[in-house]
Amino acid sequence: MIAAADCVLVLLAAGRSQRMGDVGSKLDEPFLGRPLGLHVAIALEDMPFRERVAIVGRAQCDYAAHGFTLIRNDDPAMGMSRSLALGVERARALEARGIVVALADMPRVTATHIYQLLDAADDADAIVASSDGRAPKPPAVFGAGRFDALLALEGDAGARAMVRAGKHVVTTPAELIDVDTPEELARLRELVHAPEVYTRVGRRVAAEG
Repeated sequence: MIAAADCVLVLLAAGRSQRMGDVGSKLDEPFLGRPLGLHVAIALEDMPFRERVAIVGRAQCDYAAHGFTLIRNDDPAMGMSRSLALGVERARALEARGIVVALADMPRVTATHIYQLLDAADDADAIVASSDGRAPKPPAVFGAGRFDALLALEGDAGARAMVRAGKHVVTTPAELIDVDTPEELARLRELVHAPEVYTRVGRRVAAEG
């Protein structure tokens, strides 16, 4: 295993939200009474990482209040690989044994699952990703032996090919829900009976009025 204390948590929060329409950043959209993009930060806030790094763009989420060092991605058009590289560079500077990569638009990820990923990471060349039983996806753990390969990535595919070739830890599909479109956010709110279902304009309040 790789201990959390030997890892840097890299939270990718610089996406352009292109599929969400004209909302600014999807991470600022309300979900269960707080911004969507803060849920995973709060869920992992008690894990003893060497450092927490949020790679940020235009979202207004206050990651610093939850113990994160902020690194701004000034060119999100370069894709997820640019954000990932910024996190890897920080981890290497801190001589971390690995990184845990999480996405800010996956609000249901738990600390329990992250510990399971770390338990399955057995050496410096480890790649351990999450799976819903059908396909691998973030969050994922990368040992320090993979840092050079991560830094060489280009575009928005990020580490997708590396993740497919790694070890996979299965969890419930509900934990790995990510939000890319207004419809996906609406379905997630319905799933958990979020109060926003009843208060957002044009949804149930309007239908019942």
